Amino acid sequence: MRKNLPIAEQLKKKYHKTEEVTNFKDMLYRSADIYRSRTAFKIKDGKGNIVCITYEQFKNDIVSLGTSLTEKGFLNKRISVIGKNSYQWCVSYLAASIVGIVVPIDKELHTDDVINFMNVSQTVCILGDSKNLDSVLNHIEKIENPDTLFVSFDKKDDVNCFDNLLSVGKIAYEKGNHDFDTIEIDPDELRVLLFTSGTTGNAKGVCLSQRNICSNILSTYGIVKAKRSDLFFSILPLHHTYECTIGFLLPIYSGASIAHCEGLRYITKNLGEFHPSVILCVPLLLENVHKNIVKNMNKSLPEKYKKAEENPFNHLPFYLKKIVRNKVKNTLGGRLRVFIVGAAAANPEIVADFKNLKLMTLQGYGLTECAPLVAGNTDFFQKDDAAGLPIPNVEYKIDNPNTEGVGEILVKGPNVMLGYYEDEEKTKQTIVDGWFHTGDLGRIDENGYLYITGRCKSVIVTKNGKNIYPEEVEYYLNDNPLISEALVLGIQKEDDDETYINAQIYPNIEAITEYLKGSVPTKEEIWKIVSDAVSSVNKKLPNYKHIKSFGVRDEEFEKTTTQKIKRYGDNMKVEKDE
Repeated sequence: MRKNLPIAEQLKKKYHKTEEVTNFKDMLYRSADIYRSRTAFKIKDGKGNIVCITYEQFKNDIVSLGTSLTEKGFLNKRISVIGKNSYQWCVSYLAASIVGIVVPIDKELHTDDVINFMNVSQTVCILGDSKNLDSVLNHIEKIENPDTLFVSFDKKDDVNCFDNLLSVGKIAYEKGNHDFDTIEIDPDELRVLLFTSGTTGNAKGVCLSQRNICSNILSTYGIVKAKRSDLFFSILPLHHTYECTIGFLLPIYSGASIAHCEGLRYITKNLGEFHPSVILCVPLLLENVHKNIVKNMNKSLPEKYKKAEENPFNHLPFYLKKIVRNKVKNTLGGRLRVFIVGAAAANPEIVADFKNLKLMTLQGYGLTECAPLVAGNTDFFQKDDAAGLPIPNVEYKIDNPNTEGVGEILVKGPNVMLGYYEDEEKTKQTIVDGWFHTGDLGRIDENGYLYITGRCKSVIVTKNGKNIYPEEVEYYLNDNPLISEALVLGIQKEDDDETYINAQIYPNIEAITEYLKGSVPTKEEIWKIVSDAVSSVNKKLPNYKHIKSFGVRDEEFEKTTTQKIKRYGDNMKVEKDE
């Protein structure tokens, strides 16, 4: 009988068991008690040696920093954190969110934006890398709170540096100041304030409670079990809820370990040093790993198995497949068992390829406003072309679906934000009768799988009412190895009220050079190759979706920190085709 149930219903019978937590302090103390001597973090010391930090030490460092912050009068105040992924960032985030309200800020933002977020959030203290703090201090006259405390992670000679605050807090705690231990957290009040960069323009302040995030940690664990033996390799920026919730807080709840990537150029080196088992990534990173694997396979395999740009793996005899699997796994550190992919849709063919290599690739769908996960592929059920199934305790539905079942995705659950910061009107427009209106378009199949088709705002509507989702056309363009990136727009010509499809294309010069047998391509050759690629895509699409014009870009598109192409600003300028 159960087999006849939709898969979403079958999943409910399989959830991994979880232990309830509703706030970060309880979660931290629970983990420090259960996993006391286990490794929470693997970090490098000043000499490049790997050092293990236990759960007990992690908790003690948070208590020490939190004690210093309370002694400085920051209880219930707004405390910002900025900088690259690091142990100090993680300690600061949890200490700040227990003492007051943490404001994680994107380290890649322009200094004026950082200062604006500090002013809007009424920040009293900012902890971060000296590089980021110095750029703010150089414009200190723009800071509205003249008493703002700047705490550097990497400067050692400042009385208010991170290490000094730890030492001072530790001494105060040992002398009997246990105020941090007695802090009571209302799980439903604002404790995390995030400013989204988004892909569609103006940043919004998203207000999250600790129950929002803790519920998401438990729901994620319910469908994708983080093992105590796991090591999470943290690559994506921690200020983003995707990495923060799933790549930091989830492993801390689970008793797993975390290592931070030292930078994109060090990924391969770090994989060999830390031997991770779980990697969170965006599709762009997954595609790059896939390209390198296919490239290396074609270099090392006997001539008869080589398939040029195509993945040769499926054509190999079984004994060679085993050798290739082991070789690929070793290049990724030897222990990797799962990629978790978010922020945008992954190419299902790439997901399938990794599955054949015995590397589980689970994609999901989430938003900052949902802390972040809404749907995901699971340990039990996977569908390569779907965003996944609803996570435990979260519902989604399609609002006003069209004849193809596509409409706006609405979400309800304990993970849905409290609202937008100081914007009651926007909050009321977005959360209606408990349902969060995501602004994303999708459909749900008979088994409950969610498919994302695009953004409401990016839909291109033709004169005769046809809807075109740019992401669909972009998928076909990006599938061509000679194209690096593409952005599809709707444009209008003079004296014509029809909307036409225009594609802005950034070519893959390296692949084109290989395609031309090593000769550096001329502008004319690049244009001809891109033109052929556009013609090829048009053959796969109905006429009303055809690309009518295109432009070839000299530079990559501007992206958000999760590598989504921004659908505003300079990216939207149309480069005319020749």
